[in-house]
Amino acid sequence: MPKNTSNISVRSLRSAISKRSSDELLTTPIKTRLCVGVAADHGGFELKEQLAGMLRGAGYEVIDFGDGQPLPDDDYPDFIVPLARAVASGEVERGVGICGSGVGASVVANKVAGVRACLIHETFSAHQGVEDDALNMICLGGLVVGPALAWELVQTFLGAKFTGEERHRRRLAKIADLETKR
Repeated sequence: MPKNTSNISVRSLRSAISKRSSDELLTTPIKTRLCVGVAADHGGFELKEQLAGMLRGAGYEVIDFGDGQPLPDDDYPDFIVPLARAVASGEVERGVGICGSGVGASVVANKVAGVRACLIHETFSAHQGVEDDALNMICLGGLVVGPALAWELVQTFLGAKFTGEERHRRRLAKIADLETKR
């Protein structure tokens, strides 16, 4: 699994920020952009490469979980599962998983406890999924959406914030409970 040791971990940064008082000097750099993980098989390789470049250009830290080249016989779980585990562990804050249709990426990502992934092809669900359901991974079809729409969807997904409303937290607790009863 790729490691990015040049940056402070997401968990340690959150911990440092939550512990500091308002009058204390800031000694830990504030991250202004999310750390985003990307992964794709051959069906999503080209779109992954384009999105990773756009994300970097927009100032995001990007960790690429592969595939490193478009091999026609690769399998999406080999790349999506490490990404999903990184999302669940907090190594990356959000994930972008891509396969040919996006369906397989969504199915396998949701097998990892703590991941809430969804196949998204329109902007309403890209923000509503985060706001209401704390979506932490977006799945796209590399053979279904073009780069312009994909970029709009990813920007919308990354710009959205979970509302934290009681009804949403209650529903997420029910989902988390299911994950422990497998």
